[in-house]
Amino acid sequence: MFSNKIVERLDQMLDDAMNGTFTESNYDESKLSRLESKWKDFLGTSVLSNQNLEAERHRLEQFISDISHQTKTPMTNIRMYTELMCEEVDNLREHENEASVVKIKKYAEEIARQNERLEFLIDSLTKLSRLESGTLEVVAGPSSINELVKSGIAAVKPKAEKKGLSFVTSDREDKDPVTASFDMKWTLEALINVLDNAVKYSPECGRIEVALTETEMYAAIHVIDEGSGISEEDATKIFGRFFRGSEVQQDDGVGIGLYLTREILSKEDGYIKVVSNDKRKGGEFILYLRK
Repeated sequence: MFSNKIVERLDQMLDDAMNGTFTESNYDESKLSRLESKWKDFLGTSVLSNQNLEAERHRLEQFISDISHQTKTPMTNIRMYTELMCEEVDNLREHENEASVVKIKKYAEEIARQNERLEFLIDSLTKLSRLESGTLEVVAGPSSINELVKSGIAAVKPKAEKKGLSFVTSDREDKDPVTASFDMKWTLEALINVLDNAVKYSPECGRIEVALTETEMYAAIHVIDEGSGISEEDATKIFGRFFRGSEVQQDDGVGIGLYLTREILSKEDGYIKVVSNDKRKGGEFILYLRK
């Protein structure tokens, strides 16, 4: 039979757990019986599990809130320009003048741009949610960084050519094969995000340098552009979800590409960093892939 003292302590432990006030530190191991000790371990594990579940629920709520907030602007713009275009169509029917035709074309182009932005956002959020939930696994294995870089440049080259931008690769990238352990599909996604940013924020007719270096543990891809660069203040925040630097708030983008890149690289034991240098024009991102 249990003593009244043991029963009372077990009952108190259970009450504390039900009230959300149970902490293992409140119970001294040296004063507990074996049964009480097991009861304490069980309740401690249950409390931790509930805390993890609550944290996951909060993260999901925040994620859904982010989606709602970030999709609201492009959807509002699509609706507004559609209404404006409809009004101009009515005017065109009445007056049939060249000015109305120009306006309609402008509105149609803006609708297409906003729709493209919305599609990119939804696609990025879908990839991110699949990565974070574990429904899609990043599987690292021996792969060619040279092939990765060439594929990444090829993917963004059409957009770069529209701005008259050229890519400059190091002799190392052209001649010496470099290998590391990474998932080709997902790491290509990560690299394209960085290259796309370089194209987006580079001045017209500039150049983007892509170079490879190695350390004992990592192979690194350097992406260097001639844009406005990254301030030291923004460098500490730039990999956050939906973060947009103060100097690029008016440019296209949703602020999720670099966050997605960081998540992908971290899942294959790599990482990304930004070089902030107020004295040097342009920005530099370095993607580190584990050998």
